[in-house]
Amino acid sequence: MGVEARGRGDPGQTVRGLARVGIYVPGGTAAYPSSVLMNAIPAKVAGVGEIIMVTPPTDNMSREVLAAARIAGVDKVIAVGGVQAIAALAYGAGMIPQVDKIVGPGNAFVAAAKKLAFGTVDIDMIAGPSEVLVIADHTANPTWVAADLLSQAEHDKLASAVLLTDSMAQAQAISCEMERQARALPRWDIIRESVQNYGCAIVFANLQDACRMADIVAPEHLEVVTEKPRELLPYLHNAGAIFLGQYAPEPLGDYMAGPCHVLPTSGTARFFSPLSTDTFLKKTSIIEYTRDALQGYAQDIIALAESEHLDAHANSVAVRFAEDK
Repeated sequence: MGVEARGRGDPGQTVRGLARVGIYVPGGTAAYPSSVLMNAIPAKVAGVGEIIMVTPPTDNMSREVLAAARIAGVDKVIAVGGVQAIAALAYGAGMIPQVDKIVGPGNAFVAAAKKLAFGTVDIDMIAGPSEVLVIADHTANPTWVAADLLSQAEHDKLASAVLLTDSMAQAQAISCEMERQARALPRWDIIRESVQNYGCAIVFANLQDACRMADIVAPEHLEVVTEKPRELLPYLHNAGAIFLGQYAPEPLGDYMAGPCHVLPTSGTARFFSPLSTDTFLKKTSIIEYTRDALQGYAQDIIALAESEHLDAHANSVAVRFAEDK
């Protein structure tokens, strides 16, 4: 029996932007103005009341980072980084007010601090090192795939770049091309260590098996560079972002495609979603019933409460209709 048959009830929901959010912007081996935009713009769209940005102090703080903060509408930028920045945002410290949520990537110490702060404040996700997984078949351009793999390996010595393919010849060609290109890149030392420790190529009997492996890995970035990439999409369930085809390289998602580039890493794409406007919203249930509507459900509520031996719960409803007996 529906609500209309028992009397009018009017449940609903309010959706509001958070009052204050903290954005962590890394500043170690590189500056990331794009991360400022990808975190702050969705927060502004969601209606967040105040945005506090923290970033590690340097002798020459990136002008691009500061410009991005200005453009995106960040209210305050504070030069503090690391675990202490997360603690200050979580609990408040001097000129740094306590926030409701902390977002943004950082190193392993920052990630651990965010995990510890969760519960005192909300967080977006536990972000690990950057990663890309590429599924490629015989039609993929080895030069292009190699460039895509290197684009993530240059992030960090802990970053991973993995190739899954059904062609041994393609695996060998891409590997050789990666070595050729890497030696000409300024961040060669970082790339070399990243690829040696966290890079690999795996050859499968077919692309469906490669997709099953990709689902187990649940990568941050997943490129599908095959003859018919959309045909593999039904087999792919776990990834932060999926890039289809020869002309959708991962940097397109970093800078221009539209969806946020703050993505789940380290297998957490199995249950985390990319950062978005929803990240900065909170929802409150609104429940309003007329007397007739409540009366229609009174006996059901009382029965459930009594089954849990919560007599005061049952009485809270029964007392409203005692006069009817």
